[in-house]
Amino acid sequence: MSEPMKAENMVSRTWPTWLAVLGACLIFWGLVTVTKRYTQPPPLGAERAAERAKALAELRAANTEALNNVGWVDATKGIVRLPIAEAMKLTEQAWQNPAAARADLLARAAKAVELPPEKPSEFE
Repeated sequence: MSEPMKAENMVSRTWPTWLAVLGACLIFWGLVTVTKRYTQPPPLGAERAAERAKALAELRAANTEALNNVGWVDATKGIVRLPIAEAMKLTEQAWQNPAAARADLLARAAKAVELPPEKPSEFE
């Protein structure tokens, strides 16, 4: 008689464990579902998509304009933006005399990175 009692006692002890495991899994599933809902961005509407497409078109137009036209990068330092083909022609012409071109390049690089003079502190 003792063996059937053991099996029955074992079954009566395991069902609460399985119920607790199932409950934990359901709680975990619920937390994952809620987290997904709160962390997903809102869907991209048609007006937002149009706004982004317009911004991309403007950016590409500005980049094309900058690559193909002459313009000032920093007028105070004399830095000019040139189209690539024109810059290559000027580089070929300048490097006909490598010594002069190197000296000019070093002078322009030093001018481009030089800091403005510091004004003295009012506390000195």
